[in-house]
Amino acid sequence: MTKPTASRTEEVFETLRAELLGGRFEPGRRMKSQELSTRFGVSMSVVREALTRLAEQGLLVATPQRGFTVRPLSVDDLADLTKVRVQIESLALRQSFELGDLGWETSVLGTHHALERTPMVLDDGTYNEDWTIAHRTFHRALLAGCASPRLETIATSLRDSAELYRRWYWALTDDHHRDIAGEHRRLKDFALDRDADRAVELLAAHIERAPQALIAYAQEHGLDSAFA
Repeated sequence: MTKPTASRTEEVFETLRAELLGGRFEPGRRMKSQELSTRFGVSMSVVREALTRLAEQGLLVATPQRGFTVRPLSVDDLADLTKVRVQIESLALRQSFELGDLGWETSVLGTHHALERTPMVLDDGTYNEDWTIAHRTFHRALLAGCASPRLETIATSLRDSAELYRRWYWALTDDHHRDIAGEHRRLKDFALDRDADRAVELLAAHIERAPQALIAYAQEHGLDSAFA
């Protein structure tokens, strides 16, 4: 029985999304609809629908002349995004330390426990999407005591904008020896101790580490000159 078009579109969308986030396609690469149609055994309309959805999520860029391309690795954008993230998240973290109550502390402790118990990589070597969810939840919990929904929303939006860059960092750079679990553990400890100065210093370094490595990779491979 032939699958409904909607199901086939969803299948193509989910497969390509995982591959994009996993770093299979290099930044700026053109997504050739005909090749994808042949690969998945689906019509061009199904492929276009899937690519359009990926563009709406910011993973692809749609242009009249080139069709769909993988979002470029812009050094200027990454540097600016990182700078603003440090400013906004540092502000929200300090406010959380000042205003967070026992419920906030409990949330930080609980979400960190879930993160620490969730492996980043599965047994087959693939990236664990559950870790991404646990990681996002922990960082949101750290800032949730700031008593400002607007500030939280801005911080979350900026962190989501950095997700593809973060995936490229893991897929393209050789910085996997970092003790990211230890960084999260220390952030949790500083939160419970209300040590704002040390926490903000660590958070800034935590945010900046991946972009610095990715920018170095882009410059080494000439990607910044093409897409910056």
